Amino acid sequence: MINRLLKYDEKISGYFLIPEEKIFAHKFAAFFAHSGDSWFLEIGLFFIWIFSKGLIHTYSALFAGAIIIQAVIVLAIKFLIKRRRPEGDWGAVYRNSDPHSFPSGHSARMMMLSMLAFGLELPFLGWGVLIWGIGVSFARVGLGVHFLVDILAGWLIGICLAEGILALQPFFYKYFAFAF
Repeated sequence: MINRLLKYDEKISGYFLIPEEKIFAHKFAAFFAHSGDSWFLEIGLFFIWIFSKGLIHTYSALFAGAIIIQAVIVLAIKFLIKRRRPEGDWGAVYRNSDPHSFPSGHSARMMMLSMLAFGLELPFLGWGVLIWGIGVSFARVGLGVHFLVDILAGWLIGICLAEGILALQPFFYKYFAFAF
C-alpha cells in the first residue's frame, strides 16, 4: 500500500517538473528554492538581531532559534525515513549534503516561520512568509529535489513546530535570556 502511494506521489510530482529548456522559469524557481535555505535566513535574522531593539530584536532571536530546532528535527526524521530524492541534476548541494527528501526542510521552515509570525500577532509578516513559502515549496518540487508528499509533510511539521515553540516561548525567554 505504501509503495503504491509513493509511486503515485512520484507520478503526480513529475507533472510539476520545470524543464531546463524553460530558462526563465527554471531560474525563477531556483531563486525561490534557494531563498528558503536556512543559512540565508539565519544570516538575515542575525543582522536584524544586531541592528534592532525591542520586540523585533526578541522575535528575530526566537525565529533564529526556531530554525535551528526545526533543522535538527527534520534532519532526524529524514535519516529515520531515508526516502531518496527524485532523480535529477539540479540541486547538487542538496543532493550531496542531504540525499533524503522526506520531509522537506524548506517547506517545514517556511510554514513554521509563517505560523510563528501569525502566533506573535504579526499578520502582515505571516501572510508574506506564507505566500513566499508556498513558492519555495513548489519550486523545490518543480526543480526535482522533492516530491509533493515531502512538501505536505513539511508543512504539517512546520505548523506543529510553530505551536510547540509558541507554547515554549516563556521557557526560551527564561533560560536563554542572553539571546533575547
